Amino acid sequence: MKEFIEMQSSRCSNNVFPAPPPLPGPPTNCRRKGFLMNGGSATGENSFVSKATRDLWVRLFEGGYKSDVAIKTDNGGIIRAHSNVLAMASPVLRGMLKQAKGFGQKRLVSIHIHGVPRDAVRVFIRFLYSSSYENEEMKGFVLPLLVLSHTYVVPQLKRVCEQQLEHGLLTIENVVDVFQLSLLCDAPRLSLISHRKIVTNLKAVSATEGWKAMKKSHPALEKELVESMNEGQNRKDVTKEKTGKSNEQQIYVQLCEAMEALVHIFRDGCRTIGPYDKDLKEDQTPCNYGACCKGLESLVRHFASCKLRVRGGCIHCKRMWQLLELHSRLCTDSSSCRVPLCRNFKEKMRKQNKKDEMKWKILVKRILKTKRIGGAPLFVSPNSISSR
Repeated sequence: MKEFIEMQSSRCSNNVFPAPPPLPGPPTNCRRKGFLMNGGSATGENSFVSKATRDLWVRLFEGGYKSDVAIKTDNGGIIRAHSNVLAMASPVLRGMLKQAKGFGQKRLVSIHIHGVPRDAVRVFIRFLYSSSYENEEMKGFVLPLLVLSHTYVVPQLKRVCEQQLEHGLLTIENVVDVFQLSLLCDAPRLSLISHRKIVTNLKAVSATEGWKAMKKSHPALEKELVESMNEGQNRKDVTKEKTGKSNEQQIYVQLCEAMEALVHIFRDGCRTIGPYDKDLKEDQTPCNYGACCKGLESLVRHFASCKLRVRGGCIHCKRMWQLLELHSRLCTDSSSCRVPLCRNFKEKMRKQNKKDEMKWKILVKRILKTKRIGGAPLFVSPNSISSR
């Protein structure tokens, strides 16, 4: 495995993460009818074909009847196979057979598959014959099989390996190896899944042998993984900050509307409350402030009749006091303003301590900024509109 990665490292771009793949279809169930037929739980074998067909091709492979290819593997291993089957199952093997000495001359042809365990090569060749695998074999050789399926262009087996890793065989111990192989083997979805697993479990993953080996052989990849985790955290912080600012801005917009509605109620009248010198008409056109006006009217009526109106005695009255004071600070002509207590609050400002005065100034400044951004007029008196 290590030799294969080293041989293919020149093909890997370690500094670029693959783009997220398209959303997957329904998850594949290895026992779903019509996908893997006759999968026996007793033997742990899964196949894409009927049992009779599978058994026939397995016997052909294991018996080696009239085989004409010797596949040489590591440690002197030899696996016998048939050139017609290999050529039909893999375009890469077909090309290797055409280049082999003696091919087409009714002689035994030799090809070499090195860098992976002999048993993994045997499982791979057996799959080319029968389109079947055993569960235990898949668990033991899923990574070599992924490499072989990509190298020799066997997409059916490659999909099986990716699905098996995604649905249970991807672990903390092998996730670094899977991530590197997914980059080498052009498996973007598997790359994304393994990358997420690394980032979310970085502390545990960084203690594995796979991480230590990657740190030595591909330090740039290790650096990029750590940086991607930091970037992800920064994005979360930025999103949280933007959400907080958006909520804060919404509060200022609501306060701005409340100030306009307050002047509108005491200047023009709306629904049930109006200025003392005007009668409300039943067919009066509804105002533009809607729920804001209705809520303020309820608050004003409560304020007028509450026996605990003394500041601090009633939470609703306290809120009304604050709105009236805010209006007074926004109003530019208290002498002619019809909003109650506007002039009184103007007098009170001169005696307020510096700390409270600073808080009110900041609030007024932000509301005026919101008003400018929104472009809506801010009513401050019947004769004067604040232009700040």
